[in-house]
Amino acid sequence: MPSFFVRFFAVMISLVVPHMPLHAASLDGLAVDVENQSEPVLCAEKDNVAVALSNKNVRAFRIEAAHPVYLSSGMRSNIEPDWTACDMSADPVFKAPVPPKKITLVGEPELWLVGYTYPSFWRPATATVRIGDKVYNSIHMLQVWVLKDGRADEVLVLYPQDGYWRPRPMTPSNMEVTAYGSSFLLGPIEKEGRPLVKIKEVVFEPDKRQFTLSFEKGGTASVKIASVDTNRLALDVAFDKGIDGSPFAMLRSMYVTEFNNDTARIAVREKAAKGWREDNVMKFDHANATDVWIGRLTPSQHNTTSPDVVFNSFSDGPDPKRPKSEIPAEVSTKPIK
Repeated sequence: MPSFFVRFFAVMISLVVPHMPLHAASLDGLAVDVENQSEPVLCAEKDNVAVALSNKNVRAFRIEAAHPVYLSSGMRSNIEPDWTACDMSADPVFKAPVPPKKITLVGEPELWLVGYTYPSFWRPATATVRIGDKVYNSIHMLQVWVLKDGRADEVLVLYPQDGYWRPRPMTPSNMEVTAYGSSFLLGPIEKEGRPLVKIKEVVFEPDKRQFTLSFEKGGTASVKIASVDTNRLALDVAFDKGIDGSPFAMLRSMYVTEFNNDTARIAVREKAAKGWREDNVMKFDHANATDVWIGRLTPSQHNTTSPDVVFNSFSDGPDPKRPKSEIPAEVSTKPIK
């Protein structure tokens, strides 16, 4: 029987057989506490937006970065920084133990991983990066590049020394480049002047397109590129155990005004609610939600094309609860008996 029909009949069966363990046909996933810890600022280069996600039972979930709804082929893609009203003189500075460098860590036909060492960083470079049997020290930034449909795009960045990630879908073919914008943290979140996650080691497996993080506080997490195209970047996140005593994830971004921000709006799908709740990202307070969207509805003068970010599919098991529009992995790989 062709694989398409196998998957089709499996999904149909799941709709009428309650005990069949298919996430797409069951619950929407766990609800998590969504807390706004944002503070007003004047500097457009300071991350003042902080939306924390907490639930000690969460073991897996999905993060998606998608182009904003207003993106059009004729719009200007401004990615220049804005240092107006910014004073960074009090920020800590740790000089790198080695000279600045750029190194290609993985160079495959459809995937590259590039590492950078800066002259200095706000935290000491203690986290190591490992690929196979090679270990790299003093890496401040990792870039993931993918080649698809004849085009190479940088789609994901990780800063191993403070745990920040920046996601971006591939650029539409009729545009030269789109901006990064919001970032996120994964793991046991601490605060040392600003929120961060202390990582002991980063392992990258090119064949799986997967990062594995070992945290200084103990425990591990995997971050897998589930899919990437010009519509969205989807990441599947899994912890070896739930994170108690701190948020397990946090969205970080910038908001000065409605016309100068990297993100301006938040929408949450609260458990058992009849509709989504929407608000300005600075006015939002708290929710218990199964889905969280943070983005923009209108262009900003800062990072005009920065993507929206979604957190959903929260699960207490090893895999995210799949969106209803996606065929579960267990259906697509298992034959019907």
